[in-house]
Amino acid sequence: MNQAHLHLLFNHLPIIGTLIGLLTLIAGFLLTNNIVKRTAMGIFVFAAICAIPAILTGEGAQEVMERLPGLNGGFIKAHQEVAGIFIWLSSLLGISALATLFFDIKENPLSKILYFATLAIALGTMFVGQQVGTTGGEIRHTEIRTGTAEIHQGVEEYND
Repeated sequence: MNQAHLHLLFNHLPIIGTLIGLLTLIAGFLLTNNIVKRTAMGIFVFAAICAIPAILTGEGAQEVMERLPGLNGGFIKAHQEVAGIFIWLSSLLGISALATLFFDIKENPLSKILYFATLAIALGTMFVGQQVGTTGGEIRHTEIRTGTAEIHQGVEEYND
C-alpha cells in the first residue's frame, strides 16, 4: 500500500463527515433536539481528525502520481491550494464543535450562539470540501473535468 492508496482511503472521510455532520446539525435544529445537535458536533470533530491523515498523505500521493505518464501538474497544484484552505477550515470546524459541545454540556447560554457559528463554519467548510473533492478527482478522472462531458457526449453520439 503506497501513499497514494492511503490518501485515497482517508481523503473522503473529512468531506463526507462534514456533509453528514451538517445534515445532522440541520436535523437537530429542525427537531429542536440537543442530542442530535451534540451528535453533529461529534461528527464534525471526527471529520476534522480525519483531515489530518488526508493532508499528511497528500505529498506522498503527489510523488507517486508524478511518476505516472500523461499527468498534468496543474491539476495537482490546484488541488493542493484548495486542500490547504480545507485543512484550516476543518480544524476551525473541529475546534468550534468542541467548544460548542463543551458550552452545551455546561448549559452555558453561549452554546446557542456557538451552534449557529458552527453551522456557518460547516457550510463554508463543505463548500471548500466540494472543491477539494472535485480538484482531487480531476487529477485522474478526465470525465469530470470541465468541458469533458460535452466531448464524451459528442463521441457517444458519433458512435451511435
